[in-house]
Amino acid sequence: MESSDYKILLVDDESDILEFLSYNLKKEGFQVATAGNGIEAIEKAKKFHPHLIILDVMMPEMDGIETCEKIRSIPDFQDVLISFLTARGEDYSQIAGFEAGADDYINKPIKPKVFISRVNALLKRAGRIADDTSNFNSQIITIGNISIDRERYLIIQNEREFSLPRKEFELLLLLVSRPQKVFTRDEIYVAIWGEKIIVGDRTIDVHIRKLREKIGERFIQTIKGVGYKFVDVD
Repeated sequence: MESSDYKILLVDDESDILEFLSYNLKKEGFQVATAGNGIEAIEKAKKFHPHLIILDVMMPEMDGIETCEKIRSIPDFQDVLISFLTARGEDYSQIAGFEAGADDYINKPIKPKVFISRVNALLKRAGRIADDTSNFNSQIITIGNISIDRERYLIIQNEREFSLPRKEFELLLLLVSRPQKVFTRDEIYVAIWGEKIIVGDRTIDVHIRKLREKIGERFIQTIKGVGYKFVDVD
C-alpha cells in the first residue's frame, strides 16, 4: 500500500500538536483525521475507519488508556493499530497502555522525521505480519484445543470464542507457528515490534501474562533467561 492508502486518526487535546503532526503526515501523503478528546476520537474512528490511531495519554473527559480500551472493545477495531503519544516515560504508564491494547508508544516532543519513521515502521510491520501469516495453508489454525482464526483475529477454545488485541494475537500466532521451539526475547521483539521500534523491557512479559490469562497458563512456558515456547497440551 502507498502512503495515500493509509488513514491515520490523531487524538490530542492540544491543537498545536494536532496541527503539527497532521501537517507532517499529510505532507507524506497520508489521509488524516483529528480529534480533541477520547469521546470525539471514538466517534471519528467509526466514520473514518483508520488504519492507525495515534492517541495522547493525558486528556480531559476520557484519557487515552480508557479510550484505547473502548476502541478495542468495538469488533471493527480489533486489528486497528494504536500508538500512544505521551510526554510521560514511566514504565508503569507504558505497561498500562500495552495492557489496554496499544501496539506502540511514541514519546513527545518528537522530531518530524523520527515521527514519520515510527509511523512507517508500524504500518510496515503490520503489513509484514499479514504477509507472514499468509504462509499458513488455512485461515483457521488448530493446535490442541485452541483454534486461531487469522482473518477475524479470533480464538476458539473449548467452544468459547473471543478476540485478542493485535499484538497479543501476533505473539500467539508466532509461538504456535513452531510449537516447542524456544523463541528468544530478541526474536520476539524483532518479529512482533520490528527492529526500529523501541519498547520497554517488560513489554513482552505483559503480553505473555495477558495471553496466559486468556488461554491458560500451561500453554506458554517460560525458559528462564532465554524466552518462551508454546506447548501443545491436550
